[in-house]
Amino acid sequence: MTLTSLSWGHHVKMSSLVAYDDSDSEDDAVHQTDGAASDSVHTGSCPENADVRVCNFSEVTPGPQSFTPEPDCAVLDNHGNFSDGKGSYLQVQERKFYSDQTAQERHFKVHAAPGKSSSPQTVPHVMQSFGAGLKPAKRHETTPIGVRPYIPKRQRLATSVETTNSECHTDKVQGNPTKESQILSEASARVKSYLSHKPGAAGVPRRLLMSLGGHQGPVNTVQWCPVPHLSHLMLSASMDKTFKVWDAAESGRCLRVYSCHSGAVRDACWTPCGRHLLTGSFDNTAVITDVETGQQVVKLDNQFKVMCVVLHPSNPQVFLCGGYSSVVKAWDSRSCKVVNVYKAGIQQTLDILFLRGGADFITSSDCVSRDSADRTLIAWDFQTTAKISNQIYHERYTCPSLALHPLEESFVAQTNGNYIAVFSSQQPYRMNKRRRYEGHKVEGYAVRCEFSLDGTILASGSSTGSAHFYDYHNARTLHTLCAHSQPCLCVSQHPVLPATVATCDWAGEIKVWH
Repeated sequence: MTLTSLSWGHHVKMSSLVAYDDSDSEDDAVHQTDGAASDSVHTGSCPENADVRVCNFSEVTPGPQSFTPEPDCAVLDNHGNFSDGKGSYLQVQERKFYSDQTAQERHFKVHAAPGKSSSPQTVPHVMQSFGAGLKPAKRHETTPIGVRPYIPKRQRLATSVETTNSECHTDKVQGNPTKESQILSEASARVKSYLSHKPGAAGVPRRLLMSLGGHQGPVNTVQWCPVPHLSHLMLSASMDKTFKVWDAAESGRCLRVYSCHSGAVRDACWTPCGRHLLTGSFDNTAVITDVETGQQVVKLDNQFKVMCVVLHPSNPQVFLCGGYSSVVKAWDSRSCKVVNVYKAGIQQTLDILFLRGGADFITSSDCVSRDSADRTLIAWDFQTTAKISNQIYHERYTCPSLALHPLEESFVAQTNGNYIAVFSSQQPYRMNKRRRYEGHKVEGYAVRCEFSLDGTILASGSSTGSAHFYDYHNARTLHTLCAHSQPCLCVSQHPVLPATVATCDWAGEIKVWH
């Protein structure tokens, strides 16, 4: 064994530092294998005052010599003992560990002591050579017990992808259902039989198909997936801080529970592709969530409790948020920035409705007065943020929800006067005073109304717990369904299955009717 001297103002001799004449170049990788030797620091005889300071930068388990490093730094004197002495020292800093299929390598950086000149070298776990012209020698060692090897991020991601692909392949081979097949699968057998047929006239449901329980608070809204072959999926949002996706057309199973909010989920909707969900909550945030993974794609802080969220009809990357604030914000989900602010001078926004094409939209507020309903419904220009009209509705009732007719140039507003009013969606947005839909009650609840896909039936919930179905053209009551014992907040009509609706109530119950 050759003893190497290093001149840093002192001569340091260490029996474990060996230089070989046939060593590889400094650029060669240093490998460690399983047939390793000790992980401890070996020292030989050192001249007087030639102490070595070893800094404990990582959790290294002692090797066979079984020493215990000091918490920060310890001085290794010429007798092989740690002490608090002063003098020249080297800092041995663990750089990283990484894992390989055949071996595990460990790297250290060696720096000269403060005030001493030295160039850093990359050496194995124990310094093998010092001095000019000497090269680090190969040494076979094992990873110390209790030390987890560092795996680079790219290797971790590659391993994760391979594992996921392997699991998916195994599930397909064994016939096990994966998340993909559970949520965004092919159409259910019940829906599939209707996809090839031309939609007929909408019908009215008569009997209960299934009852879905699981929410621990009022369910504010239920909504079927807008993609026809995925329309067996239904979204529900609740005041229990969760929203869920169900197979509500056939099995009635809850496919996934999403807990992205720390407050009540007040509103929720599908994106047009059916792969993401937009939700607004009383925790002041609006979140876009991936249906499959449940991961948050976008989370935006509105700085007010969100009552309603709505996607732009021609640009789904842009959406509006309204709530307990005097303003409505338009967000771009790609840049996560506010693109427009609409200042209404009100206390809160109850609902938002885009008109056809998305150039204009209507907001409903809680602003009423004794002699006028100024700003109860406000029409806005989306691009310029200008108010087009704020004198649309002239009665002293607030309007908790709005709905656009799928075919005609009209929209409806649910009112706290226990009726639904009809308006033209063309300027100046006049109300039809000769047609209104009565028979249900609102009584301060956020009761929603909705059209059937062909626009012939208008459905509404009621504070009495029933679901009401009206003929849109003559305002005649078609059927009243005794759905719930608590206030029925939403009635959602299926876009493919005829005479199939979902209802939800203040007690957290969801029912599917056909």
